[in-house]
Amino acid sequence: MKKVCAYLSIVMVLTLGLSTTSFAQNNKAKATESETTVSATETASAEAEQAAPVQAETQSFHQALKTKFIEGGVPWMTPILICMILGFALVIERVLYLNLATTNVEKLLKKIEDNVVAGNYEAAKDVCRTTRGPVASIFFQGLDRIDSGLEDVEKSITSYGGVQMARLESNMSWIGLFIGLAPSLGFLGTVVGMVQAFDDIEKAGDISPTVVAGGMKVALLTTVFGLITALILQVCYNYLLSKIESLVTTMEDSSITFMDILVKNRK
Repeated sequence: MKKVCAYLSIVMVLTLGLSTTSFAQNNKAKATESETTVSATETASAEAEQAAPVQAETQSFHQALKTKFIEGGVPWMTPILICMILGFALVIERVLYLNLATTNVEKLLKKIEDNVVAGNYEAAKDVCRTTRGPVASIFFQGLDRIDSGLEDVEKSITSYGGVQMARLESNMSWIGLFIGLAPSLGFLGTVVGMVQAFDDIEKAGDISPTVVAGGMKVALLTTVFGLITALILQVCYNYLLSKIESLVTTMEDSSITFMDILVKNRK
């Protein structure tokens, strides 16, 4: 009987030990799972935070420009946008006009000289009439007055040359206006925005960085867009000026050559 009781006691002790070990292992496993879940959540949060700037960086240029335009204030950004559109329209018009005004002067003078040498002034006029550009128009005016004498021809060339120069420079003053107007509107929007920022500071009763930085950023955006518009139009303006100067120089040189041809072959 004593042996049976002893065996029962040993079995109970072993059973309790195994139960305690199993319970401890289960608690340890649950703790490990909890730590894994927390770690996974933190990793996902960190990846989301890292993905947010990447997603912001992948924003298209058009969307970023539109966002900045709205942040700058539509009432102040719209006049600057109008200046840019009108300025570019005038630049494109001048580029097309000046390119069409470009003529192969050497070829034109050769044809005129051949007809003048042959005494066929009407054919020389037809050559000028069918050739586009201010140089051909000037030559036509000179040939049209060939019967009045070389002095009248020279006066006609000089007078009509001034008219053609004015046509070449047409709309350039408007482009210059938009170059000066765009940054001025930007500065005006900046000043008004700064006044509004100080009003917000006064209402808040605190010069917090958030209030100051937000108002200043909105105010300075108008200046940025105004300066960008003016810089682009200024580059186009200088290109057009160089093109006009080249055409004017060609007109003057070719007019001298044209008069030399008439003087040599005047009968």
